[in-house]
Amino acid sequence: MLTAFTASLLLITISELGDKTFFIAVILAMRHSHRTVFSSVLAALALMTVLSVLLGQAVALLPKVYTHYGAIALFLIFGIKLIYDASKMPAKSEEAVVNEAEEAVDTQNSHHSISKLPIIGKFLSSIASRYPWLGVWTQAFVMTFVAEWGDRTQISTIALAAAYNPFFVTLGAILGHAICTAIAVIGGRLIAGRISERVITAIGGVLFIIFGITAYFQGV
Repeated sequence: MLTAFTASLLLITISELGDKTFFIAVILAMRHSHRTVFSSVLAALALMTVLSVLLGQAVALLPKVYTHYGAIALFLIFGIKLIYDASKMPAKSEEAVVNEAEEAVDTQNSHHSISKLPIIGKFLSSIASRYPWLGVWTQAFVMTFVAEWGDRTQISTIALAAAYNPFFVTLGAILGHAICTAIAVIGGRLIAGRISERVITAIGGVLFIIFGITAYFQGV
């Protein structure tokens, strides 16, 4: 139980710092209410966590020996890949992530994609015009959820849920997301320039390898 909680908390916190969704929260918090951005971003990440845990549990329905060694292989492969990616990153790679996040926010604002939907879009637009905070909340939620889909934190959660207790994986992952979101909303702009995507990626890779080795020695 403690292993599941600690593993998910560490992996998610390290993986999420300096990620695209982290900088989306930073940018939105500079333009809108901190409370609105925090609640919407965390809600999207919590929903993604629950869906990822369910996917991990679906994988866990396979014979235990297969899921055990499959999870170990996934931890090791993903860890090696992250370390390799980190070795290829320039020292200032976080600037590209920031620019990508800013472009995503600006594109969402300029296109008003929700308002283009025939029926639902008009309904949501009317509500957003009456309650501006709800429009911001919806925008932040959708952008975070879409950006997080297929991200390394989702893969981390799926792998952890297949190998460890799903409840404690969910608890640790959501707490990790909450910590990173709070950092992004409250003081993200101050530390954004000090976050090295290369270092964060390398640390995440090392953690994956450590947990893969730990899972191997724990046995089926």
